[in-house]
Amino acid sequence: MTIGMRIAALRKEHGLSQEAFAEQIGVSRQAVSKWESDASVPEVDKLAQISTLFGVSIDYLIKGTPDEPAPPVEPETPPVTPPANADAFHIDVGAEELPPVPHTPEPAPAATSAAAAKPEKHGKKKMKKWIALLLVVCLLAAGTVLQIRYDVIREAWWALNGGKVQYPYVLVHGLGGWGSSDGINRTAQYWGADTGDLVEYLNSEGYTVCAPSVGPVSSAWDRACELYAQLTGTTVDYGAAHAAQHNHARFGRSYSQPLVANWGGREHGFQRVKINLVGHSFGGATVRLLTSLLAFGSEAEQEATGKETSGLFTGGKGSWVNSVTTLCAPHNGSSLTCVLGTLGGIVGISDPTQLLANLCFALAGAATPLAGTYDFMLDQFGISQTAGTADSLRQAVAMLTAQGNDHAGYDLSPDGAKALNDTIRTVKGVYYFSYSYCTTKQGKLLGGQVPVAGTLPVLLPFATAMGMYRGTTPGGIEITADWQPNDGLVSVVSAQYPAGEPSAAVPEQADDTRAYHKGVWYVEETLPGDHGTVIGLHADAEATHMFWNAHLSLVDDLRR
Repeated sequence: MTIGMRIAALRKEHGLSQEAFAEQIGVSRQAVSKWESDASVPEVDKLAQISTLFGVSIDYLIKGTPDEPAPPVEPETPPVTPPANADAFHIDVGAEELPPVPHTPEPAPAATSAAAAKPEKHGKKKMKKWIALLLVVCLLAAGTVLQIRYDVIREAWWALNGGKVQYPYVLVHGLGGWGSSDGINRTAQYWGADTGDLVEYLNSEGYTVCAPSVGPVSSAWDRACELYAQLTGTTVDYGAAHAAQHNHARFGRSYSQPLVANWGGREHGFQRVKINLVGHSFGGATVRLLTSLLAFGSEAEQEATGKETSGLFTGGKGSWVNSVTTLCAPHNGSSLTCVLGTLGGIVGISDPTQLLANLCFALAGAATPLAGTYDFMLDQFGISQTAGTADSLRQAVAMLTAQGNDHAGYDLSPDGAKALNDTIRTVKGVYYFSYSYCTTKQGKLLGGQVPVAGTLPVLLPFATAMGMYRGTTPGGIEITADWQPNDGLVSVVSAQYPAGEPSAAVPEQADDTRAYHKGVWYVEETLPGDHGTVIGLHADAEATHMFWNAHLSLVDDLRR
């Protein structure tokens, strides 16, 4: 019986619900649920409260003693020594007996003491061999028991050293988005949108969640560098080699406080402090690239700066990330960038610059210019806060795209995504999950895919154009009918997983956390909804909260 099972049994014996028990201990109901499902263990002070409440010892809660009967103790067997004149002797090692050792006849008296000692030495060697074999059998048996009880021992160790470390969740927004403390007029919520502040809600549920802001139209590389600096509380270093290649400044903003304290360090009995990364839309590419750089670094940056290389580019930090989750992420690019050349008239877009501007404001849930201040976070290019209007956004993006391909527009194209994917490697020690949404269905008159009722109005033209498009990119990537089902901005086939990476369907028993393995993309079943549904845009609050609670609970329960 585990700690959680003992707590649940005691609670039920005393007629307490999880809510009533949680109130008496001073924790949330979710914390109690995690204890009883063995997803976490109470801290030492909570164990003391529980023992007092139920009238049991802490020793019983952790080890199950003395209330649980201990296994019967076998009487000690006295050491076996071969009788002086026995024909044979054996050593009992449990269910099996070792073969008898033949008795060496007592030698006839010899003329010299050396000759008389030979049989005695031979017998001692035999004895040493049997003793060694017995020790090996004992060690193997002990190892098996330890392996079986490893989880229990580890939980007890964590409980005695401050409890199981809770891995924080870091939510990374997509194109045109912002974090918890930013946004148009600083009133609109990106995470939660119409359903309220999602970060605040998840924190109230017992999770540790933060949502930083990174460049809304910057490249995946620049965004990953900005995210690393905020997590560690350092100055943004875009890398000397990268900055020289793309003609912008090497360093950006400085952050005095890390978003995750002691990230990568050790706490509570030498447990590693890791994070769970969640990326929506273009945030998916950002968290994937960050994880890859942490694990493998960048040879180009190491060669360019030597000992002054940023910690992001030195590698060896793959163990700092527990999981990566992507939501509606264009892993293989968006066919919407291809639509411009052939179906631009349908969606009223004539160039990529205008596309970026429209997508930025689409995720803000508005199609008209917005007042206030919009932080483009393009300090490396000399662009920062600008009035949040469509014209100012187009001007900023035009300045950015004029510098080359170091921007989101290129990374979002199928050709740009392929080039980006060539630099990103899946880390074997990290869990990967992806969610895709679909807001289109098979068309009857024109064929292809058409938007369903309930699609966010601002996404209707994008969903229609993508649902009809077929063609070939300048780089030779064929956009087939498989790309037509979409969420209004990203094709389902692109949102599932990066092409060429190991992937698998979610196990039949989705709540069996032992069925999940690291280094494999687990592709969740495509859900109904558009690009904004998962972040609460034009969505039901209860359904949104249920989705997030279910996924974060699954990640918390994964084997460590």
